[in-house]
Amino acid sequence: MYLILRLLINAAALLVAATLIHGFVVSSVWSAIIAAFVLGILNAVIRPVLLLLTLPINILTLGLFTFVINALLVLFMSTFVKGIEVQGFLPALFVAIILWAFGVLTNSLLYVSDHPDRTRLA
Repeated sequence: MYLILRLLINAAALLVAATLIHGFVVSSVWSAIIAAFVLGILNAVIRPVLLLLTLPINILTLGLFTFVINALLVLFMSTFVKGIEVQGFLPALFVAIILWAFGVLTNSLLYVSDHPDRTRLA
């Protein structure tokens, strides 16, 4: 249930990003759901390897290089998913920032903060 909720929230974040960012186009809700699923797979498989390979750069930039990695994953995802268009690196970077912001908001809403072990609500 938790994973499905996260998938739908990430799809909504992609739809919001498409309305806010010029150069990022999502053609339908189904494309957003598929894109969120593909991004989840890429984040689970490829992102840890990229973070490990770029660890020195990430340390030098105090973690900000992670946004660049996330933007590259958004660009990579757009090559697989039909109905998603990213017109350059800068729109992909802004999409990565919006996805990060939605992730922070989701994590803060789905966890109970006053409980000692921070159990999940969903």
